[in-house]
Amino acid sequence: MRSMNRIFPLLLICCCLAGLTAGCNIEQASPEPSVFEKEQVSESVIKPKRMFAIVYATSDILYKEVTKKAEKVSQRLGVQLIVKAPDEANAEQQIRMMENLVKQHVDGIAISPVDADALTPYINKAVQSGIRVVCFDNDAPKSKRLAYVGIDNYEAGSRLAEKLANDLGGQGMVIAETGQYGFSSIQQRVAGFKDYLSRMPEIQLLDIQTNGDNLDRAIHNLETMIDAHPHFDAFVGMDTLAGSSAILVWKAKGLSQIALTTNDLPEMLDGVKNEQLTAILSLQEGVWGDRIINTLNDAYEGKEAQQPSLIEPIMITKENLGSYQVKQ
Repeated sequence: MRSMNRIFPLLLICCCLAGLTAGCNIEQASPEPSVFEKEQVSESVIKPKRMFAIVYATSDILYKEVTKKAEKVSQRLGVQLIVKAPDEANAEQQIRMMENLVKQHVDGIAISPVDADALTPYINKAVQSGIRVVCFDNDAPKSKRLAYVGIDNYEAGSRLAEKLANDLGGQGMVIAETGQYGFSSIQQRVAGFKDYLSRMPEIQLLDIQTNGDNLDRAIHNLETMIDAHPHFDAFVGMDTLAGSSAILVWKAKGLSQIALTTNDLPEMLDGVKNEQLTAILSLQEGVWGDRIINTLNDAYEGKEAQQPSLIEPIMITKENLGSYQVKQ
């Protein structure tokens, strides 16, 4: 009996120890990752994003819509986006920007070249270094760029002239204004406009001036043309600032003549709503941002390069303004 009394405590102690051991096994921590696994985790963390850059021709307000859409698409695709613009339309500044981006080893560049001939060697240098390059708005067709994103600017000028001719009933006196005439987009737009009007002998283009991408100059030009030709019937603006100046001058002078322009910025849409502008030709700038990033990203991922289809401008009048805004 005495021996049983000695054995029982020993059995009790053994059972407790066994229970503790089992409990420890259940809560045991996972093993430390191997050196190879640690390296894999480290590489996935420090792997850099793909990096694209947009180089604008100027700091024109119309490019805000391009940036807005490009940033949205870049965020979805995991792209780091760099946005650059010269203080004014300056080829030398754009050249320095291109050289710096090549040194940064970015993965893609979208550029609206101020001067296609001057920028072509630097576009080619970027391509030769392995960077995908597309042009937008202003093209450099002789370069090795991958694609052009934008509208047919000659056709846009023709569309403005066609709308003008219809609104005038085939006859009248017209004044017009453009942006930086050195831009290929503006040159093509003016050419399309003039070529169409050359087939309309009863429509007289009294004067066409360039504002050099300066709003004060745009307003001054417009007021000067109005003073010189007070009996004009219509005004056509072929860039953002020409349209902005028309809104201000029409509002200040209480004018009722036909006023056509480009770009669908909020102030332009308000101009149509408030009847300072008769119509605007939307260049679909927001679509540019989407196409730019997706084209560069497809090239980065090794997909077969295809020239994106040209973006179709949309004529906006007071009649279709509401439906257009709903779709945006």
